[in-house]
Parts: sequence; structure tokens; C-alpha cells
Amino acid sequence: MPRQFQGDVLENLSQEENRQFAPSAEFAANAVVTAAEYAEAAADRPAFWAKRARELLTWSRDFTEALDWTTPPFAKWFVGGEINAAYNALDRHVEAGHGDRVAIYFEGEPGDTRTYTYAQLTDEVKKAANAFESLGVAKGDRVAVYLPMIPEAVITLLACARIGAIHSVVFGGFSAEALRSRIDDAEAKLVVTADGTYRRGKPSALKPAVDEALSHEGNADGHTVQNVVVVKRNGQDVDWHEGRDHWWADTVGTASAEHTAVGHDSEHPLFILYTSGTTGKPKGILHTTGGYLAQGAYTHKAVFDLGVEGHLP
Repeated sequence: MPRQFQGDVLENLSQEENRQFAPSAEFAANAVVTAAEYAEAAADRPAFWAKRARELLTWSRDFTEALDWTTPPFAKWFVGGEINAAYNALDRHVEAGHGDRVAIYFEGEPGDTRTYTYAQLTDEVKKAANAFESLGVAKGDRVAVYLPMIPEAVITLLACARIGAIHSVVFGGFSAEALRSRIDDAEAKLVVTADGTYRRGKPSALKPAVDEALSHEGNADGHTVQNVVVVKRNGQDVDWHEGRDHWWADTVGTASAEHTAVGHDSEHPLFILYTSGTTGKPKGILHTTGGYLAQGAYTHKAVFDLGVEGHLP
């Protein structure tokens, strides 16, 4: 950029934080969130979130206190409440008669497509929950998810939430070393992966990184992983470890679609999200269930301006 223009560009960019774009009067009048909600939140934040949590979510046990701030900086939201994230994402919408609505439209890089209704997705999540439990995964256990952006990834996360297992998504482009560090830190019991994926139109392997990450070479302490579930995505040949490795189709695909969701404490951990590790050892950020769901559901409604009809939080 020519030097004579650099000053003007920087000056213009420095003004961006102060610029405002007011909506039209018609749009504001019909918006889901109005100025009244801003005032309500400012007047009593815990009461505001308590109201939204009860409006937008289904609780198996109501909470007794919106916010416990007695030991800052550690906040406890919706104290005493019990809730199931997967039930809120799926089952309740099916029970309300919306099972035939589409929950996922999927199109893969090669052009393959799949569609899941809420009813179909609920069945798949129940099957995955049963399959994971049959492999010894229980409430509180950690599951490392090393998958491409395919429907099985969503199914895995919801199945973990359903049984109270804590998922840790690891970006499929990360190395075996990066995957191993996150497995070790979380003490993951199960890894869910795929034979491979597609990058820029070409098949790309995934499972070899899992095999390398779980290798004992150079690490006498071993690892905590007991099982690896593998989705067939691009049909690549993979090394197979009998007793440890299981095809998704042979575990989830054959499992029962009958599974009852039970409530978990509002402060029960939902997932761990690690920092990139580019500036040091990756740090795991732990999100708990009730607060995350309330924020997500309200943000979904408010930011996308979704009305009651058609809104499935």
C-alpha cells in the first residue's frame, strides 16, 4: 500500500468502534428483542437469565438459585437445576410434534449429501449413546473427537452430552502430537475418528494420526484411551488394532435406538475446548451445561431474531 494512503486507512479503521448503524423503525418495532429486555437485564442480571433459562430450556429439575457468586471468579449458574443438553436439542422437539422437521442438511466436499430430521437424528444419537456406554464410557468420562465436519461429529457430541460424558473436539488438521497432548490432558477414555476426510478435493488420512498419537513409542507412561471408534468416510486403508478399534457401523450402527435421557446437574461439565497451543501448552477451557445452554439458546433467538414459530432452540 502506498505510504501516502496508510495514514488515512488507519485513521478510518480507528473510527470503526464508534460507528453505529441504526435499524429502521419498522424493523425495530417487529424485532424479537426490544429495548425493554436491555433494561430488564441491566436492572437484575441473574433474574433476567433465570427467566430466559426457564422460557427457552426444559429442566428435569428446576433450579433454586440463578447465580452463586460467593467464590469469585468461579460462578455457578442455575444452582440445583438438572438438565440434559441432548434432550433439549432433540427429544423435546420430537415430543412436541416437530420430528419431521429437518435438523441437518449435509453436503460433503465430494458433493455427497445427507439429510436428518429431528426424529432421525434423535434415533442416531440414542444409538451412539448406547454404543459408547457398551464400550465402557460413563458419566464424567472424557471423549476425544477427531473427526471431519460430517454428521457423525454432531451425533457424537450429542451422544456424549446425553450420557454425561465430556467431549473434547480436536481439529482434524492437528498433528498426532497435538492430538496426544489433548488426550493426555483430558485423560480421554474413547477416541472417535474417521479413516480419512477430503481436503481440496483429495482424500486425506485421519486415523494414522490417531494410531501415532496412541503409540507407546517414546512414552513409557502409555495413555488412557481404551477404545477407538472409526467412521468410514473416504474408504482409505487403515491399520487395525484388534480389541481397541471398532467401526462406527459395527457399534453405533447396530445399537438400540432406545435410550432414556436423564438430567445432569447444571454445573456438570459439558465439553473441554483447548486453546491452539501456538503460544505455549494448550489450555483446556471447561464449559458447564446449564449456563452454556441458556446462553446458546438465548443468543440463537436474539441474534437471529427468531420468533416462536419455527424456532427450535
